[in-house]
Amino acid sequence: MVISLNTLATEGALVVPYPAMLDVPHELVEHVSWLLHEHRRARNTRWRKLGCFKQALLTLVHLRKNETFSQLGAGFGISQATAWRYVDETLDVLAGWAPGLHEALTGLGEGDHVIVDGTLIPIDRIAADKPYYSMKHRKHRKHGMNVRVIARPDGTPLWFSRATPGRTHDLTAARAHGIVQACLTRQVLVLADRAYQGAGATVRTPYYHHREQPEHYQQFNRDHARLRAPGERAFAQLKSWRVLRRARCSTRRISTIIQAIHTLLTCNYSG
Repeated sequence: MVISLNTLATEGALVVPYPAMLDVPHELVEHVSWLLHEHRRARNTRWRKLGCFKQALLTLVHLRKNETFSQLGAGFGISQATAWRYVDETLDVLAGWAPGLHEALTGLGEGDHVIVDGTLIPIDRIAADKPYYSMKHRKHRKHGMNVRVIARPDGTPLWFSRATPGRTHDLTAARAHGIVQACLTRQVLVLADRAYQGAGATVRTPYYHHREQPEHYQQFNRDHARLRAPGERAFAQLKSWRVLRRARCSTRRISTIIQAIHTLLTCNYSG
């Protein structure tokens, strides 16, 4: 008789725990553990099967390695439902520490500049789910959620927006999130790509057909591209957490995951 390993794994009949390494600093696990401890104390939470440190580790494994909840539960000796509940709670705690838009821009003013860009977080959706289908990525037939970032000139992320359906146009998203108005209010120069043409305010974009224009147009585009290039680092940091390379969760939960990861990227371990 041939036994299907996939069937057994799905039913929970074949579960083999194994040792593994997680590529995050030990101080980060301790910091998340401390946040959970404060959260539990504030809510006067009763005894849990996992302590704060292990709950923090459970969540970081999920975010970093994108393991399923059944795999997480097997590895930590808890049920699939409990693993989901612990991760969900930790994400809410972490997301609560992510800065808002105006808080992120604090300290910036006239003479400063930021980089605004967007990326698509791939999701498991079929072609019929049109709101999530990105025309910008139609060559690769990608469905996903659209996320904006405001980054410092060196690429350090200052703020990540909530996730919107992939078909949302970049400029529409930037206006809806209040990015254009917030930067105008502070007179912060915004460097963005051609998708933001027409934004006005303090937004600067490259020229179209610059090769047909005088040399100073071409030089402007070269300088603009050089200054914008570090913005890619923000999304590289975000997507180093594998859970965002192909999200399997509800689309409504992706924003919380992004805010939680932003908190992890900016954690002050001395706190």
